[in-house]
Amino acid sequence: MSVINVGQAIVLGIVEGLTEFLPVSSTGHLKITEGLMDIPVDDKGVVGFTAVIQVGAIAAVLVYFFSDIVRIVKAWGVGIARPSERYHHDYKFGWWVIFATVPVVIVGVAAKDLIEGPLASLWVVAGSLIGGSAVMFAADRLGTHKRGEDDTSLTDAMLIGSSQILALLFPGFSRSGATMSTGLMLGLDRVAATRLSFFLGIPALTGAGIYELPSALGSGAGVLPLAVGTTVSFIVAYASIAWLLRFVARHSFTSFVVYRIVVGLLLFGLLGTGTLNA
Repeated sequence: MSVINVGQAIVLGIVEGLTEFLPVSSTGHLKITEGLMDIPVDDKGVVGFTAVIQVGAIAAVLVYFFSDIVRIVKAWGVGIARPSERYHHDYKFGWWVIFATVPVVIVGVAAKDLIEGPLASLWVVAGSLIGGSAVMFAADRLGTHKRGEDDTSLTDAMLIGSSQILALLFPGFSRSGATMSTGLMLGLDRVAATRLSFFLGIPALTGAGIYELPSALGSGAGVLPLAVGTTVSFIVAYASIAWLLRFVARHSFTSFVVYRIVVGLLLFGLLGTGTLNA
C-alpha cells in the first residue's frame, strides 16, 4: 500500500503548487500538512514524494517562461558553436544558471542523510520560517531595487544560486525566499529578483525530483499518487507564478514576512502542546 493515498496526494499537490515559488517555504508547508494528516515526515517514501511533485511546479515554470527559456537556450547553443556570439547576455546567463546550480547539488548530495534526518524536524521548520522572515524583511528594506534582470552578473547568479543551500539545510527558510532576498540585497528590483529565483530553481528542483523518483517508488510512494500530486502541483503552480509576478510588481514582501512569522509561531505552539509530532 502506498504511504500516501490519492486524496492526500491532491492536498499535497495543492500545497506544493501554492507555495513552491512564494517566499513562504513549500517544504515547510508540506511538512506541516503531512504532520496534520498523520503522514510521517521523515519517511523515505514521503521525502521522495515531496521532491518528485516539485517537478510539476517546475514544469509550470517551463511552460510559463517557455519563450524566455527557448531564447536563452538558443543563445547558449549558438554561443557554443560561434565564439563571436558569446557577448550576448542570454548566452552568459545560460552558463550562469549551470554554474550557480553546482553548489546546491554538491551540498544536497553530501548532506543527504542530514537533510532527510535531523533537519527534517518541524522544530527546524518553525525556527527557519521566523529566521528567514528577518532576512527577507531586511533585504526588502535595505535593497536599492535599482538593478534589472539585464544588469545581473556571474557573481549575482552564483550568490543567488548558492543561497538555495539555506533552504536545503533549513526547511522553512524557503528556497524562493532565500534567492529573492539575496537578489534584493544585491540591489535587484523585486520583479528581477523573482524571475531569477524561478530560472535558478529549474535545474536544482528538476534534478532533485529525478534523483528522488526511484527512492520514492521503492519506499512506498505509489505511481498513481505521484502522478496525481505532480499534475495538481503543475496546475496550481502555474496560477501562482502569474499571481506572484503581478504582486511583486506593485507590493513589498512585508505581507509574506508577516505570514511566515504567524505560521512559525503557530507551528511552535502546535509542537509545544503536542498537537503535532516533530
